[in-house]
Amino acid sequence: MHIVKNKNAIETLLVKRQILVIYVFFMLCGTFANAQNVLIPKPPIIGAKSYLIMDGTTGVELAALKPDEQLAPASLTKLMTAYAIFRALDSKQISLDELVTISEKAWRTEGSRMFVEVGTRVTIQDLLLGMIVQSGNDASVALAEHAAGTEAIFSQMMNQYAAQLGMSSSNFTNAAGLPDNNHYTTARDMAKLARAIINEFPEYYKWYSVKDFEYNNIKQQNRNKLLWQDPSVDGMKTGYTASAGYCLVSAANRNGMRLISVVLGTSSARARVSGSAALLNYGFRFFETRLLYQAAEAITSSRTWKGRNESTALGLAEDLYITVPRGSFDEVDSSLSIPSRLIAPIQQDQVIGELVVNLNGSELLKKPVLALTSNPNGSLWQRTRDHVRLWFD
Repeated sequence: MHIVKNKNAIETLLVKRQILVIYVFFMLCGTFANAQNVLIPKPPIIGAKSYLIMDGTTGVELAALKPDEQLAPASLTKLMTAYAIFRALDSKQISLDELVTISEKAWRTEGSRMFVEVGTRVTIQDLLLGMIVQSGNDASVALAEHAAGTEAIFSQMMNQYAAQLGMSSSNFTNAAGLPDNNHYTTARDMAKLARAIINEFPEYYKWYSVKDFEYNNIKQQNRNKLLWQDPSVDGMKTGYTASAGYCLVSAANRNGMRLISVVLGTSSARARVSGSAALLNYGFRFFETRLLYQAAEAITSSRTWKGRNESTALGLAEDLYITVPRGSFDEVDSSLSIPSRLIAPIQQDQVIGELVVNLNGSELLKKPVLALTSNPNGSLWQRTRDHVRLWFD
């Protein structure tokens, strides 16, 4: 195998394409604790049963407390309801201007409401805004019934999507988040869901930053008070029931770095806001996310025998971002393992080798390296010539 080293990997790449999902989970010890001259304090202490803060680009977890404890999600459930509706919109099963007839069940749903009336017809877009901004339970049930026929069938869809997202510790029995012993989630699962909404549906995610919405001459404010307190916060969802306590999933973007905070089971609306703000500030202060390699960028060019071209460009299928302690990016290096003899034919996107990224000598991640272009068999003369050369190589 041939090893190609690249120290202080590329900082000047600005083009962002499809983001590579990198699940690199770490604590405040091990690799990151070894970063030279970089001190990472313990995360803030907040009054929550469970919390997690994640980088929204890479999926790296920066800090967590009991992230897999199953707890009642309350209205955080509506993130999954919204995700299922976004998927239906994306597949053209429904449209934003489609009219939904409000059932008596939706109208009678207890808790927070957008105040739709029985028999009225409301667009899916208005119901989504009523659910996202006003946390309307009535809107949630109306959307569920319209998308799946019944709320029970819609709950099955919610669980199927949860499984696809790797939310292995969650189960949903209703669309609004009403209390049920079989209705639960975790901080880690909620972070995965929030990240999926942000990355998969940016055109709908923008609604999570809307501060108020008026329907039926009733204007209600978004309950996420971080939208007023921190200009970098652009979402996402609050929740409260007696069993769940006060919960908040929040998302913020500062200087191109995206963080997601999940706080479950605090004692007050103020506590969920202050705890979330503390986690976000901690993440932005002590960590950074950088683009290491750009999708389809030639990391190296490998000599190719018996091919039409004498070399083949190698790179990654998707942008590669890494999250590291702030100030330690200069300690990142990468090594590329590829065959010492690369022989045509080579197909585009064929896996050729492996990229290993290290921080201070400790491995952060590995990713397959692909041929960026095809390199078919050369002419008879080229193949014969290289065949002879290989005998003496």
